[in-house]
Amino acid sequence: MARPFFATCFIVSLSLLSGCFDTPPLGPMSQGEELVVVTRNTPTTYYFDGDRASGFDYALVKAFAREHGMRLRIRVAFSLHEVFETLDKGEAHLAAAGLSQSTMRDARFLASGPYQQQQPLVVYRSGSLRPRSLNDLVGRDLVIVAGSSHRETLIALKQGIPELSWREIPAADSMELMQLVTNKTADLAIVDSIEFSIQQQLFPRIVAALEIGDTAPVVWYLPQSASAEASLEMVNAFLASARSSGQIAQLEREHFGRWKHASRVGSITFQRKVQEDLPEWQPLLETVGREYQMDWRLLAAMAYQESHWDPDARSHTGVRGMMMLTRATANELGLEDRTDPRESLRGGARFFKNLLRRLPSDIREPDRTSMALAAYNIGMGHLEDARIMTQQAGGDPHLWPDVRAHLPKLQNPDYFPLTKFGFAEGEQAATYVDNIRHYEGLLSLQGLPERRLTPPIEVDVLLPDDLRRAQLPVL
Repeated sequence: MARPFFATCFIVSLSLLSGCFDTPPLGPMSQGEELVVVTRNTPTTYYFDGDRASGFDYALVKAFAREHGMRLRIRVAFSLHEVFETLDKGEAHLAAAGLSQSTMRDARFLASGPYQQQQPLVVYRSGSLRPRSLNDLVGRDLVIVAGSSHRETLIALKQGIPELSWREIPAADSMELMQLVTNKTADLAIVDSIEFSIQQQLFPRIVAALEIGDTAPVVWYLPQSASAEASLEMVNAFLASARSSGQIAQLEREHFGRWKHASRVGSITFQRKVQEDLPEWQPLLETVGREYQMDWRLLAAMAYQESHWDPDARSHTGVRGMMMLTRATANELGLEDRTDPRESLRGGARFFKNLLRRLPSDIREPDRTSMALAAYNIGMGHLEDARIMTQQAGGDPHLWPDVRAHLPKLQNPDYFPLTKFGFAEGEQAATYVDNIRHYEGLLSLQGLPERRLTPPIEVDVLLPDDLRRAQLPVL
């Protein structure tokens, strides 16, 4: 059995220095040895959520390394060309970077079995002329990421549409393209559906116009080598197991689930409030978050959903303050003034953490936080009614998507009379959780385009014995 990961250590290497040292040749991928993975710094693959490495592909490759007791080293590439150049030079065992499988890539590298599917999309800025067919791309300033599989698609289309033209932008992913279209320095862009589902939250004025080309498998790529077949067998066995066990589905929920019910209009409004109002409240939110060992971005998202960060907010039902606490809840928490921002945030954080602790211990994250948020909105008793209905219907009461699907029944007269706690606005509770998770995710991604301009980062994920032996440089 592989040992659990103990710590993550970050080594920042200036790109100007990287060429001063010879890189030792990599040994074959094998159990218990170092695994070097090249990826991209993007919201869907690998990025820093505060000071913590995150991203779907990062989580998946970390699980692969854990299963085989490997010490994981992440190498960040800042263009697709760099991803494949790193593989070509034998400086990484594999590339895990949300890569679409293509004929040209398969000619140079070994593709793993697919672990996702993505559809290329043509996107445009809302309010501008929407292309409704492939012929409508002619004469428009169309951009793609240099080195992407979309170039192959466009070359094939050009056989039937000779006037078709495009620009190739050197970038790690489509974030730069979304910015160009947002700023009106390009008319259209081609992006993959997985990236678009996340990046539209950062660029909510960009919308999809039409699909282009075929749905493509997403794969890991490995370099051609003497040990390639054994490495590919190891990778494919892991991916097949991760699919059949539901591990990939669980990671998709953790990293992409919060965007499933996201509102584009809500994103636009929220981003405006982030710029205008959040700077005033962020220091207090961070302070209270530290006091209650709670991510300040989750607390900020809750406060925004409750009051739009208005300490004087009130509703017709009598709830007041930034966290919109009832008088009874405020008294129970010992708050003297619900309209005092610090008291309100502390009270809301304490109330939420109490709910989090009261949930059954076998409910894991991210479902645990989502269910505690639902209980914050409608009460623990009503949440338990929804969990019971979920189980009775054959769903899993430990999974938030299953419970969410049954929450609206709490306001259905065919169901709520049969529950212990009766009627509750379950649809509102589901939307409440959706919104908070959406806002929390947006706060995690704020500033990511600027942060990607920092020097390349290498990450070592160390096992316990490695950590005790490691002599990490301090830069």
